[in-house]
Amino acid sequence: MAATTEQEQNIGSPAPRRRGPGRIAMAVSFFGELLITAGLVLGLFVVYSLWWTNVVADRAADKQADKVRDAWTERTTGGPGALDTKNGIGFLHVPAMRNGEVLVEKGTSTKILNDGVAGYYTDPVKATLPTTGKTGNFALAAHRDGHGAKFHNIDKVKKGDPIVFETKDAWYVYKVYAVLPETSKYNVEVLGQVPKESGKKKAGHYITLTTCTPVYTSRYRYVVWGELVRTEKVDSERTLPKELR
Repeated sequence: MAATTEQEQNIGSPAPRRRGPGRIAMAVSFFGELLITAGLVLGLFVVYSLWWTNVVADRAADKQADKVRDAWTERTTGGPGALDTKNGIGFLHVPAMRNGEVLVEKGTSTKILNDGVAGYYTDPVKATLPTTGKTGNFALAAHRDGHGAKFHNIDKVKKGDPIVFETKDAWYVYKVYAVLPETSKYNVEVLGQVPKESGKKKAGHYITLTTCTPVYTSRYRYVVWGELVRTEKVDSERTLPKELR
């Protein structure tokens, strides 16, 4: 009988088992998948925070703005206090921020500002509305990122720039005279009726814009101060003041 070759001996023998990945390799693979998933979730959250909340807020603000303008077309009686409604008291125009008109409502709570509007302070310092004719500080706040981000470009506002507040009956034209790029979020002195931190020592007709800084954080506050230079009565055609043309 012929000798059996090595090839013939291997015929019918089970194939050698392949060794699967080790525990370390499996752990690394699992951890990698977790990182990818976390990255996707984080990416979606960023899109939601910085884009979708703007879309939702702008829609809400536009709806409220339409209500205010519709109410203005109605023939109603009442003093300045009649402007203080739940829908909004007027519109802020800051050409340097390139954000169009911004509806102004009462209060600075997160719920209010998330609707893509600016709010005037009622706490811890009560803002003085320009419609009252009294001296004081018309202090406002708005988001800088997300939820409409109406004050996102506040860092573009410089001394000498105009700030215009529009009501049903008048245009209040202010001129920026001081900017504070960073201060504590607990610094309520910047909202004072006489904002001494801005350099003013006497009562006057002031406006203050505040928002969070740096961008995408709420660590500090950015502040812009303006002083009233004139008031224009709204005409029948609602002609814009020269600062907005």
